[in-house]
Amino acid sequence: MAPMKIMTLPAPGKLNLFLHINGQREDGHHELQTIFQFIDYSDELTFSPRDDDLICVNAKIPELSSKNNLVTRAAKLLQRQDSKRRGVDITLKKNLPIGGGLGGGSSDAATTLHGLNRFWDLKLNKEHLLHLGLQLGADVPVFVEGHSCWAEGIGEKLTPLNLPEPWFLVVAPPVAIPTQEIFFDKKLTRNTPRREMSTSLLETGINDCQAVVVKRYPVVAEALNWLNQYSTAQMTGTGACIFARFESKKAAQKALADLPEKMIGFVCRGLNRSPLLTSL
Repeated sequence: MAPMKIMTLPAPGKLNLFLHINGQREDGHHELQTIFQFIDYSDELTFSPRDDDLICVNAKIPELSSKNNLVTRAAKLLQRQDSKRRGVDITLKKNLPIGGGLGGGSSDAATTLHGLNRFWDLKLNKEHLLHLGLQLGADVPVFVEGHSCWAEGIGEKLTPLNLPEPWFLVVAPPVAIPTQEIFFDKKLTRNTPRREMSTSLLETGINDCQAVVVKRYPVVAEALNWLNQYSTAQMTGTGACIFARFESKKAAQKALADLPEKMIGFVCRGLNRSPLLTSL
């Protein structure tokens, strides 16, 4: 296959339809149960070839300027699988809020793995990419897998699901929340009883991280109170983003029109198949 000249791929966000923390391992990782669903709102990564073996990431965002960011780490993992040891320029267009609980960093890493596998024609199978993804973070495998799923363990035990694909309004309060800050909070509930997947599909779950976040960040509580006026709202991941389901795109857009000025938001569709896999 001739080398590609340029390739652009999406890195979609996700929502945790619920998030239960069942316990904590001796290594510090948390045991959890959750349902991930993709949304049609994405970051965008563009891959361009280089004449050397350097990996250069251009994000134009101070928080992502570190050479230890997930995109660079993912690219270096793939480069080790490449006998030709090629370089690449990666331009990241960031649309998903940083520290928002939408999985943006993990999704960027998964798109880098899938993208460079195609860009460099490495022909690695999905199981290989899943193994590499888990080395980068517990949320990366779900984005590599590319399908809505039930997740257990630390988030790496995945069972694909076919879910309804409703419209959502996602609201991003003006704050970025470090995941580790919430998981290290002593007040975090870590003993929610495990549930069977079939039960969780029928019953409404909660986000165990939400109570901790709203106490630490009143602006998240304010956003939840506002969105609850229109539809039942909850937080995704460790925050700060919150979301609510709507019966139609029009209804979600009507609520968005009333959004307080200091917050940003967007209307999106829940998806079972990741836009990344569709693009590939």
